[in-house]
Amino acid sequence: MSVWCRVVIMVSTISTGVLSPAPMNAEVKETYDRQYWYTQAQETLQKRLHYVTGKNPIAKNVILVVGDGMSLTTTTAARILRGQRRGQSGEDTDLVWDTFPAVALAKTYNVDAQTGESSACATALLCGVKARYETLGLDASGRFNNCASASHSKVTSLIDWAHDAGKSSGIVTTARITHATPAALYAHAPSRYWEDDSRVPPTVRRDCKDIALQLVENEPGKSINVLMGGGRRHFLPNVTPDPEHPNREGRRLDGRNLAEDWAREKKRRHLRAQYIHTREQLAKLDPSNVDYLLGLFEYSHMEFNAERGAVADTEEGAGATGNAKAEDPSLADMTRVALSILTKNSKGFFLLLEGGRIDHAHHYNNPYRALDETLELETALLAALEKVNPAETLIVVTADHGHVMTFGGQATPRGHPILGADTVPSDVDGLKYTTLLYGTGPGHSEPRALPFNGTLSKSVDAVHAAAVPRQWSTHGGEDVPIYALGPMATVLFTGVVEQSYIPHAIAYAACLAHHARRCMDSFNYTKPQIKLPSCVPPEVSSVSAADETRNDASGRRVIVASSVMSDERGTRTSATVALQTDVQFIFAFYAIISLLHNRVLYDMYYTGVSL
Repeated sequence: MSVWCRVVIMVSTISTGVLSPAPMNAEVKETYDRQYWYTQAQETLQKRLHYVTGKNPIAKNVILVVGDGMSLTTTTAARILRGQRRGQSGEDTDLVWDTFPAVALAKTYNVDAQTGESSACATALLCGVKARYETLGLDASGRFNNCASASHSKVTSLIDWAHDAGKSSGIVTTARITHATPAALYAHAPSRYWEDDSRVPPTVRRDCKDIALQLVENEPGKSINVLMGGGRRHFLPNVTPDPEHPNREGRRLDGRNLAEDWAREKKRRHLRAQYIHTREQLAKLDPSNVDYLLGLFEYSHMEFNAERGAVADTEEGAGATGNAKAEDPSLADMTRVALSILTKNSKGFFLLLEGGRIDHAHHYNNPYRALDETLELETALLAALEKVNPAETLIVVTADHGHVMTFGGQATPRGHPILGADTVPSDVDGLKYTTLLYGTGPGHSEPRALPFNGTLSKSVDAVHAAAVPRQWSTHGGEDVPIYALGPMATVLFTGVVEQSYIPHAIAYAACLAHHARRCMDSFNYTKPQIKLPSCVPPEVSSVSAADETRNDASGRRVIVASSVMSDERGTRTSATVALQTDVQFIFAFYAIISLLHNRVLYDMYYTGVSL
C-alpha cells in the first residue's frame, strides 16, 4: 500500500506541474509581436473555414466603413432617430447595415490599454496587428514618442495589400486625412499627434517624417488614388493663409506646401491628378478624366453634418443653423465621386469610408450630432451601394472603439423622442433625466442639469448629463459590432473576434497579400495543409498579471492593461485513456501530456501554414 501511495503522490505532482499554467511574465506577454497576431488571425480563420466546402467566391472590391466611436448603443439610438425623423415610432426601423446577413463582435483593447484608443485600434483594424496606445502603424515594439522604435516596428496595411494586387485605393473621411484612423493605412509614427513637422521633436525630424509628409512622399500614401477629408493646416506652411479661413495659417515649419507638392509629383509622373478644396470644385470634377484626387475641404476636421445645414430625412428647419457651410461636401457626395474614380480599375479597389466625427460629438456629450453623423454615414453607404455590385464587393461596417453613452428608461412608451427626457422622473430626487446619458464628460453638473425642453432645432447643441466630470469624455471599452455583406461575409464574420482579425478576414475574401494563394485554382486554402494532431494543448484560462504603470514622454500616468492569453486556440480533442496498473505506463502517459502542453508540436504545425 505504501508503494502505491508514493506512486499516486508522484503522479499527482507531475500532473499538477504539467497542467497548471506557469506564472505569466507580464513584460514578455505584453509585447505581442506581429507574428503573434498573424498566427492568431490564421487560427480564427481556420475555425470558420473548417466546414466550408466547394469553391468560395472572391471579393473583387472592398469597402470598409468605420464609424469612429460608433458603439452598439449609438447604432440603436440612431436607428430610432432615423425612424422618428420619418414620422415613425423608430424602434422597428432598420439602418442599411441592420439588413446585412453577417454580424459579429470585435474586441477593441490595445496591447497596453484596456479601453481602446483610436490610433492603436485603427492599427489593429487596418493592419491586422494590435498596437500600443497612441502609436500608429507600428507593432507592439513601437513605443510612444520614441522615433528610434519606429524603424523596426512598421507594419503593412490593407492599402499596401490592395496595391500589391493591382487594385486602386481610396480614403474618404469627415475627419482630418492625417487623423488616427485614416493615417493608419499609410503612415508609421510613434505618436498619432505628429500630423505635421511642428509636432515632431526637432531632434528627430530628420529620422521620423510627420504623417502628412509620409502621405505625400512615401508608399503607399503617394500611390493612393483618392484622398478626401479635412486637415489643410497640416499641408500648408505656417506663413500661408488658409484659402477658406484667411485668419488662419498652416502649421508646417519646413516651408512646404504639400498639396502643391502632391500635385507636382503626379504631374511629373504624367498622371491625371487634381487637387481641390471646395464643394463646388468637387461638383465640377469629371471622374473620367481624373485618376488621382486630393480633396482637403477644411482647415481641420470637416464641419458636423448639422453645421452644413444638410440633415436628411428631417422636418423643415431642423438642423439648420445660422453658420451653414456650403463649402463642405457631404460624406455621400465624396463617396460617389470616389467610387466613380475607383471603379475604373478592372482589378478592383479598396475604399475606407469613415464617419470620423461621431466620436467627437460623443466626447462633447452631444448625442444629437453623434446620431446625426451616424445617419450621415449610413447615407454615404447607401450611395456606395448604388454604384457597386454586392456580389463582387465585400462591405464591412464596424467601429474602432465604443463610447460611454447609455440608453435606458423606466416604462418609456414606444415612439418616445430618443433625444428627450424619460417620462418617469428619478424616484430619488424627483428630477427628470434624458434616456441617453453618459458615464463621463462635460455634461456633469451638481446639482444635475435638467433635460432641455426646447424645440428640436435648438436641441442640436444639447449636452446630456454625465455621471463623472471630465472636460472630454472617455471611450468605451466594450466590444463593437461588425456588419458584413458580400463574398464570404457569412463565413468570415461570425462570433466574437479580435479587432486585428478583421483585415486578415478581408484579405482572405479578396485574396490579398498573405492570402493571395487562395485564388490559385490548384490550391484549396480552406483545407489544412497539415493534418491536426490528435491531441492539442489544453486551453488555458485568462491569467491576469499584476497591474503595472508607466509614465509616457509627457509625464502622464498610463495604466498598462493586464496581459490576457488569446482564447483563439484549436478545437480540443478529448481522448479516453484506459487506466493501467503498470507504473511505467502511467509515467509514459504523463510524459506525453507534458510534451503536448509545451506547444512544440502546435507551433510547428502553424509554422508550416502559409501566412
